[in-house]
Amino acid sequence: MVELEIRAVRGNFRLEVACRFGDPWTVLFGPSGAGKTTLLRMIAGLEELNRSDYARIAVHGRYLTDTAIGLNLKLGTAPTRRSTGMVTQQSALFPHLSVTANVAYGIAHLSAAPLQKQVTETLELVGASHLADRSPRALSGGEAQRVALARALAPAPQLLLLDEPLSALEASARDEVLTRLQLWLSERKIQTILVTHDAADALATEAEVALMQEGKISAVGPAGQVLAAERNRLLARLHQTSA
Repeated sequence: MVELEIRAVRGNFRLEVACRFGDPWTVLFGPSGAGKTTLLRMIAGLEELNRSDYARIAVHGRYLTDTAIGLNLKLGTAPTRRSTGMVTQQSALFPHLSVTANVAYGIAHLSAAPLQKQVTETLELVGASHLADRSPRALSGGEAQRVALARALAPAPQLLLLDEPLSALEASARDEVLTRLQLWLSERKIQTILVTHDAADALATEAEVALMQEGKISAVGPAGQVLAAERNRLLARLHQTSA
């Protein structure tokens, strides 16, 4: 369960959110500029908080941010940090480390055997096993996104935040990775919030959908219900194309 109560101003933009995400997989849907990425960064603890900001963010009953008492845990997996992983469109891999070393970065505290097992498993999950010995400089955009996803998965965080993390992949490859990913996350009870502005992506997943518009969550519920208007628009476009 992710509980949010946020009021923040960024220039002329106002973010005002008060809601709960209870499903294992939530799709945060909305047009560009709706505030999706800013909200995700707030949840991740990556967004710098201003004095005028108000934020209370809890995951599974544990508060990660509470500006009223000056609490804002940093991103990470230690007990005193956010057990949160985040992947964005920009892979942000460490250029001086190999793919294997990048994926192992967040689990360096493990002994050799379990560390290697986790690295191998997550690279295989995202279809990147063949990239293990490469340098990030030798990767395509899609390959780098796969590796960044594996790096976020390796520590098995309590909460995974995905900001269009596979945008550089073709639709079929993206769907294949997301299908495997949903099963893997479900087995490990890792709650996930996926950001997208593509209604087709949201409708393709059997997930809770939060509709975001102009800095606010206007609806939360099943995809078919929340995105009924978007679904009808997509069907109409397909009909016009085939006519």
